[in-house]
Amino acid sequence: MDTISIVVGLLAGIIVGGAIIFVVVNWITTKKRNQIIGDAEVQAESIMKDKMVKAKERFLHLKEEHEKFIGDRTRKIQSAEDRQKHKESQLSKQIETNKRKEKEGDAIRDNMEKQLEIVDKKKNDLDKMHQNQVTELERISGYSADDAKKELVEALRNEAKSEAMAIIKDITDEAKLTANAEARKIVVKSIQRVATEQAIENSVSVFNIESDEIKGRIIGREGRNIRALESETGVEIIVDDTPEAIILSCFDPIRREIARLSLHQLVSDGRIHPARIEEIVKKTAKNIGDEIVEIGKRTSIDLGIHGLHPELIRMIGRMKYRSSYGQNLLQHSREVANLCATMASELGLNPKTAKRAGLLHDIGKVPDDEPELPHALLGMKLAEKYGEKPDICNAIGAHHDEIEMTTLISPIIQVCDAISGARPGARREVVESYIKRLKDLESLAFEYPGVMKSYAIQAGRELRVLVESAKVSDEESDKLSFEIARRIQDEMTYPGQVKVTVIRETRSVNLAK
Repeated sequence: MDTISIVVGLLAGIIVGGAIIFVVVNWITTKKRNQIIGDAEVQAESIMKDKMVKAKERFLHLKEEHEKFIGDRTRKIQSAEDRQKHKESQLSKQIETNKRKEKEGDAIRDNMEKQLEIVDKKKNDLDKMHQNQVTELERISGYSADDAKKELVEALRNEAKSEAMAIIKDITDEAKLTANAEARKIVVKSIQRVATEQAIENSVSVFNIESDEIKGRIIGREGRNIRALESETGVEIIVDDTPEAIILSCFDPIRREIARLSLHQLVSDGRIHPARIEEIVKKTAKNIGDEIVEIGKRTSIDLGIHGLHPELIRMIGRMKYRSSYGQNLLQHSREVANLCATMASELGLNPKTAKRAGLLHDIGKVPDDEPELPHALLGMKLAEKYGEKPDICNAIGAHHDEIEMTTLISPIIQVCDAISGARPGARREVVESYIKRLKDLESLAFEYPGVMKSYAIQAGRELRVLVESAKVSDEESDKLSFEIARRIQDEMTYPGQVKVTVIRETRSVNLAK
């Protein structure tokens, strides 16, 4: 009983104590919460006051900036209005000025119309007076106006040509003074055009001398001896530092041989001056002509060919000094003749006729002049001219298919020509085209009146033209040089540049008896 009472008492005490503790804790918690809420309210009020102050300051700042912007915009608008008013004022003044000028222009226009009427009237009167003067002049002079005009135009044309050539010469001289500044560009452009091979062995001969002292005698005082040699022979004589040797340069082997033999005779004789040079060159040229005939005769005898016309014999001799694509033409013709004879014998044809046609098949390459015909057709015409039979003429003309073959000998000539020319090392096509270009260069100058001689020297880089002093004046020589250079530039293809030199001299010769 007592135990129960004790337990009940304890429980009651625990409940009462827990209630007291709960009340105390609740009171403490409520007090702290109220304190925290009060502090928060104070802090929130303080923050609110700060934000209000900052917002008011920001509003005042923005208001100030807006008022400033409005003021600037107002000033700009006012300034634009002032400028617009000024422009309107100027435009009004301009309109008034234009109206005033328009009135003045109408007055001037009326005045000009009156003046034009007066001028037209005066012009008509002047035309009538001019026509009367022309009629009177025609009556006095006996020339019509058209005839007089033609003579005047012709005189003015000749005078203009002379003045133009003088101007061109002055411009050329001035260009020469400033040429060094453009030299590098010209060299570069020229290098692009140079694409030809060397042909030194076919266009150059070396003349050996005993000592270099003879070089000075060959050159002569102020170069008169060497100029006379070049003028008479058409060969460029190069005297350089090569010991005991002089180089003779020319694409024509006959002219080169004449120069070589003439030099040999002059050096051996010891008398070297222009008159002696002219005499020796003429004598040597005659000897070469005789030698050419002798070579032709000997060749025809060696091959057993008889009855040839003397002119054909001379052409056969000239073949020795002519090359075809680098192959000696006489040697080539002899080869073709022997091949034709052998082939004709094998086929049962006449070997003598075939040999004769083979020897003559290229005579069109050695004429005295240079007509515009293929060498096969030209050779055929020459053979017909000098009495060769029709089958031989056909074989000559058809060996490059220029005409139709009508005999069995013709294809034999064509085949043997190909065999001789196609063997390894026989020909060089570049040399042939090079020589043809030099011949074309010389032939071009002969198309002009008054030209006596024309020589292509320095491997075709210079053309020397000798003219008759009685037919060509100094002014006309300048014009001739210019026209030839212009034609070379327009019509020919060549590497680098070509110098055209026109030489005009006067000789007075008398004999003392």
